[in-house]
Amino acid sequence: MLPLVYHENYSCPFPENHRFVMSKFVRLHDYLKAKGMIKANVFRPKPATIEDLSIAHSNDYLAQMVRNQLDEKTWRRVGLPWSQGLIDRTLTAPNGTLLAAKLALKYGIASHLAGGTHHAHYDFGSGFCMVNDLAYTALSLLNEKQVERVLIFDLDVHQGDGTAAILANEKRAFTCSIHCQKNFPFRKSQSDLDIGLVNELGDDDYLSVVEQALTKLIAEQQPDIVLYDAGVDVWQEDVLGRLSISWQGMKRRDHLVLTTCLANKIPVATVIGGGYDKDHQRLAQRHAIVVETAFSLYQEQQLSLNC
Repeated sequence: MLPLVYHENYSCPFPENHRFVMSKFVRLHDYLKAKGMIKANVFRPKPATIEDLSIAHSNDYLAQMVRNQLDEKTWRRVGLPWSQGLIDRTLTAPNGTLLAAKLALKYGIASHLAGGTHHAHYDFGSGFCMVNDLAYTALSLLNEKQVERVLIFDLDVHQGDGTAAILANEKRAFTCSIHCQKNFPFRKSQSDLDIGLVNELGDDDYLSVVEQALTKLIAEQQPDIVLYDAGVDVWQEDVLGRLSISWQGMKRRDHLVLTTCLANKIPVATVIGGGYDKDHQRLAQRHAIVVETAFSLYQEQQLSLNC
């Protein structure tokens, strides 16, 4: 079965009415379990240390974050209320993405039931993101010589500004962000490739952009792994979105990205990215789209290998 990465501390105690839906992680896990996609295929990450995370972040920032010593203005930029539970999950989730990437290198594809905290910068957090799991994973894989080239393919509706900034001088990691241009963050960083989309863009035009970009980047970059941020805030009814992508359009997008990677024999690790919805269960099911797609493709891959 498809390798999945999850930790029970991902959904820490949190205000139920907060715009960030902290319960979505356990809801996603439980939804997949009810669908028969979770058995003995779940891998549990260990918390990262400040030393581990300093490959992508300032030691001072990390220490102040953990001890609740960040000033009020800096903390307000994060947008989340400090708690020990929040810190515990923040230290664990980056290793979840790293573990998913290592599983993808071994099995061809793997999914993390969290991740995509792409607004976190080297020395500050932003937009509900405190530690950048994508930059941390890319740098860790490169530092450990697990890979020589990483492609971060970020399809969250918001630009991956923190990822772009942290990896700006790392030539072995290519950052691509396809996002709604007139949306947060309003001060963008420069990715290796940024494609800003107009408001209310629909399925066909969106999928054409995604397909052309990914096909071109795989041919040019020849990455050893793709880290795929499958944000579901592109959905037409997402409260922070501004694009007009249907539910079926998101399914087509994830199928397109994953089949393109697998057809080119490039391992791919998926993270769930952003998504905002007052209906918390519906949000969990939106995040499940990429995992369900990966699960189906992994099963097909295993069947073909056994034939």
